[in-house]
Amino acid sequence: MSSTVISDAEADERARARKKAQRRAGFLRQTVRWHWISAAISLIGMLAFAVTGFTLNHAADIKSEPKTVERSGELPAPLLPALKAAETARGDLPAPVVAWLKSEMKIKARKGPVEWSEGEAYLGLPGPGTDAWVTLDTETGEAAYERTDRGAIAYLNDLHKGRNSGEAWAWFIDVFAIACVVFCVTGLLLLQFHAHARKSTWPLVGAGLLIPLLLALFLVH
Repeated sequence: MSSTVISDAEADERARARKKAQRRAGFLRQTVRWHWISAAISLIGMLAFAVTGFTLNHAADIKSEPKTVERSGELPAPLLPALKAAETARGDLPAPVVAWLKSEMKIKARKGPVEWSEGEAYLGLPGPGTDAWVTLDTETGEAAYERTDRGAIAYLNDLHKGRNSGEAWAWFIDVFAIACVVFCVTGLLLLQFHAHARKSTWPLVGAGLLIPLLLALFLVH
């Protein structure tokens, strides 16, 4: 009778061990799956952000020749009343004025806060790697535009920082950041799974934490 009881106990123990192993294997498969999916999503972005991290760190050493473009024009008289009304209301540029700037002066005057002063509207139009502005005389309709392009490296650096890049790029950075977090967390779980066979795993992970921490505490001004 006792041997039957022992055999049943062993069978139960083996069943529990099998279920545990199956759960572990299933969790491992899911971790690997999410690890490679997040890697695929973030791969190009991570390479680009790593390269632009280097160029940002050496921005003073990378020389470029800014190129400046200037344009001028005169707003048609029929559009002046709308511009004057916008000046009084301290609002955005009227849609007809924005359309004229686009068609006649090739300026994409996106909606944004206009700096109004006595007799003048100033609209800043910065973009990644560029600085631009347009002014409109509310009395005469005289328009002046200037755009300075700082080159491809400055463009990529500003994309890295999300500077003047627009809402769509901000959403991309958020999605990219989430993919990177998933990649790192699943990578950490995979390290834990295989750490028993690789004794240097946790010392290397610890070094990855300790080195930047010590640099930040003692060597960063």
